[in-house]
Amino acid sequence: MKKGFKGYFITGLLVVVPVYITFYVLSIIVGFMDTIFLILPKAAHPDNFLPVHIPGLGIIFTIIAVVIIGVLATNFFGKRLLIMAEKALSKVPVIRIVYNATKQFMETFFTQDNQGFRKVVLVQFPREGMFSIGFVTNRPGGEIKHKVHPDMYSVFVPTTPNPTTGFFIVVREKEIIPLEMKVEDAFKIIMTGGMVFPNNDEFKAEATKMKDMEVSKI
Repeated sequence: MKKGFKGYFITGLLVVVPVYITFYVLSIIVGFMDTIFLILPKAAHPDNFLPVHIPGLGIIFTIIAVVIIGVLATNFFGKRLLIMAEKALSKVPVIRIVYNATKQFMETFFTQDNQGFRKVVLVQFPREGMFSIGFVTNRPGGEIKHKVHPDMYSVFVPTTPNPTTGFFIVVREKEIIPLEMKVEDAFKIIMTGGMVFPNNDEFKAEATKMKDMEVSKI
């Protein structure tokens, strides 16, 4: 009975905790989005025109506002204003660094010219003999391209359990071990600290052979 109770309790936790955390995070996001109405005059708040407060209106308002800004930024006058605003921001030291870094990050993930995390790989990091999961992002460019070996790749190595932080390293192709797993599966491993791995039943052993895997095709 004792083991049965413990098993039921753990099973219940596995069901309740993910659901609770999901709704908790969603409530924080919705609450944060609703604060966008603080930028409006008090007389223009939706609560003044609705019989009850509707959570999530901030998300709808934000989506509409972003779409409108996107439409304006694609026409002639909008592009001109955007160029003028970027020139103004480029003259402010701290803001310039934050804006340029954020813009390049967003362009990497949301423009068609960039593919973001292109391939899941293993690299020897932080030292030889220790392997970490990383993501090939690109070939080195600019000054780095001319200072390192031509056969190099840029790799982002995220930290556990928070993959939004990590290390940027430049690695030679022969030191990279390509993996067949999807980017989503790699994030599962990283965020759980290795407690969750993708389904190995779908893994084909022949795909691991280095001769059949060329990082240059990434």
